[in-house]
Amino acid sequence: MSMFRYYASKTPPQASGPGLAIYTNFLRTGRISRQDDWVEEERRYLTEEEVAERTGKRLESAGKKTHQRLNSFHRKIRFPEIIFHKTLATAPHLGYVHVTASKTDIAEHKDVTWGFYIANFSAEISGDEHFFSHVSPGYARMYFAVAMKPGEAGEGAETPRPVVNRDIHDNGVLFRTSDPKTALKNVLMLGARNVELRKIVAAIG
Repeated sequence: MSMFRYYASKTPPQASGPGLAIYTNFLRTGRISRQDDWVEEERRYLTEEEVAERTGKRLESAGKKTHQRLNSFHRKIRFPEIIFHKTLATAPHLGYVHVTASKTDIAEHKDVTWGFYIANFSAEISGDEHFFSHVSPGYARMYFAVAMKPGEAGEGAETPRPVVNRDIHDNGVLFRTSDPKTALKNVLMLGARNVELRKIVAAIG
């Protein structure tokens, strides 16, 4: 159950136009716009399901825009769009979105599968079954990539669910940052397949 109560906002919607680029601002600052969402002055409570739905839509929209930016950097660095999100059970205004996944060599480990995520909160990433610890209840931004591997097969013909690959850096975390430019550079570096491409990515200011 959520630790918070949410109110529906009745703020009049602003007129849209070519100069209003909601998600461009997200990519620049890492902040997801929440204007016209929920404020304490309004009377109607939002259900946890409504809050989670709104959060999910914003996270997935931001994830799609981020994926587009990643794939626009260089024609030889391409990532699949694998967008899905999850909100926190005790705080449905907070959540994270999976943006893309790929494989890369990390030290002596070959073809390591990894996933890139964006969260609208800050937390420590432990890599254990709870994954996040010391979650900040306020809005923040966090970009991170995690090494994954197939989990144990379930009963019957169930496909094994991926789990964190703790053979990589003990907790599977490849990077964690609050800076969108650093995140972009790190993901592109993971996707660069040769020395020439890595030099191009490394030159990003």
